[in-house]
Amino acid sequence: MKLIIALGNPGREYEMTRHNAGWLALDKLIKEENLIGKKLPKAHSEIFDFKIDRAKILLAKPQTFMNDSGLAAMELMKFYKLTNKDIIVIHDDKDIPVGEIRVQTDRGAAGHNGIKSLIEHLGTKDFTRIRIGVGPIGEEKIQIISNFVLNKFTKEEFKILQTGLDSTIKEIKRLSLVA
Repeated sequence: MKLIIALGNPGREYEMTRHNAGWLALDKLIKEENLIGKKLPKAHSEIFDFKIDRAKILLAKPQTFMNDSGLAAMELMKFYKLTNKDIIVIHDDKDIPVGEIRVQTDRGAAGHNGIKSLIEHLGTKDFTRIRIGVGPIGEEKIQIISNFVLNKFTKEEFKILQTGLDSTIKEIKRLSLVA
């Protein structure tokens, strides 16, 4: 079984922010597949069962704030008896242009507090990540990172982001079938 953990922040004020790009991708997949979620309070998560061919996949949206995502990930791993090789984490990345994605394994946090929390709680950085670009368009410079990632996408950015969300869903399906 694969565990797909999408990072984001709970609450209406964060719904369409750059920091919630992981949740936006998972929400799009959940809607496409018409999946029904359930709360798993012990793991501080909302989870969705998903299958591709015969592969069982668990989609998870931690209900902790971004900076505490590792707590939910650790509880999910313990509950389902999974290893770090079974995990795929989806998150925003301000250093990648909006709409692009990167798939990597065994990388540091690069300043991302949600990933820092995962590495701290899991005791490893050896897990797969799908990084969704939320970086600025053109030559715009990011002045204060927390303000930038907690801001909502512009209409133009959101339109471009859809390409990244679609690519993320394709990668979720591809990676879920890899042993």
